[in-house]
Amino acid sequence: MSKELLSYCRLLGVAALLGLCLGGLCTPVHAAEFSYDKEALSEAKPWTSEKFTDDPANFQFVVIGDRTGGANVQGTFKLAMDQINLLQPEFVINVGDTIEGYSDDAAKLNAEWDESDGVLKTLEMPFFPTPGNHDIANKTAQQVYRDRHGATYYYFVYKDVLFLVLDSENPPRQAPEGMEEKLETYNRLQTEDPEKAKAMLAEFMSDEAVVAALGKPVEFNDAQTTFVKNTLAKYPDVRWTFLFLHEPAWENPSESFNKIEQLLKDRKHTFFAGHLHYYDYDKINGVEHITMGPAGASFHQEGPGNVDHIMWVTMTDDGPQMANIALKGVFDRKGLDPSLFGAYDRKGAETEAPESEAEK
Repeated sequence: MSKELLSYCRLLGVAALLGLCLGGLCTPVHAAEFSYDKEALSEAKPWTSEKFTDDPANFQFVVIGDRTGGANVQGTFKLAMDQINLLQPEFVINVGDTIEGYSDDAAKLNAEWDESDGVLKTLEMPFFPTPGNHDIANKTAQQVYRDRHGATYYYFVYKDVLFLVLDSENPPRQAPEGMEEKLETYNRLQTEDPEKAKAMLAEFMSDEAVVAALGKPVEFNDAQTTFVKNTLAKYPDVRWTFLFLHEPAWENPSESFNKIEQLLKDRKHTFFAGHLHYYDYDKINGVEHITMGPAGASFHQEGPGNVDHIMWVTMTDDGPQMANIALKGVFDRKGLDPSLFGAYDRKGAETEAPESEAEK
């Protein structure tokens, strides 16, 4: 059969199928998955709708916050892997700070990554990393990161949605003096003397140099802004764009971050960051900017944003639906295990029964 005749036959087949569908004889595949006794339920139905949220173009993923920067000794992040497996998202993406880092010793950094990778390998779905200041604090750490992960900024497309992972430590900031030793001391004190660890953290966070560093604008070099420009040009018509970076650069935007935002102004997009260990939500010029709370990292300030959590994102035709889920609220079919409360309350397991109303 000639190529011309084969093409003609295929065209006839498509036309015939289209005619059947227009005539009402086609049934969507997913509709055939729902059935019931139509004789018994010919009129009133027990259910509210037969419009199932099963659009194959929709999908769910999880965003998770900082693990380190004083990882809590109860191992909240490690427990979160099992909890995420219960939820079965299609993939997981973080906002940076997976290891404590701040070392110039490549062997030590690789050992930390080996330990972290061992935790992440328990996930039953892909994990996409975002680099944080603890991950790539210096040139040695950056090289180790690239050797293990390929790049500090990259993109991927999934079901016509663009995901851009950026490097907010490009170039890295000057680390506070003795940062590696301070982290080791703090993590040791969490076990030996929790109150002393808490006081040490409060003193560190009130240090003038630390406060100044947190308020410094985040810069993006020309190579990275060009990467963003070229990637956006390559995918001009995706239905949504998500951007992930460690530091919430919108808090005190630099000129280079403003350039990135200008590149995005004509498309639907959402920003995710971490770093501050405190959940925050901003809507700037109609665009959602979300700072994730921690998933095991130390709490840096008091308030309702102090919660170990994940964000469950469902991509729909109308844009993303987002639900924050406190890790304490996710438990398996066996029921709630109070012995795990210490991992989320940061104050140890509950050993006493709660007061009754009469006792209050």
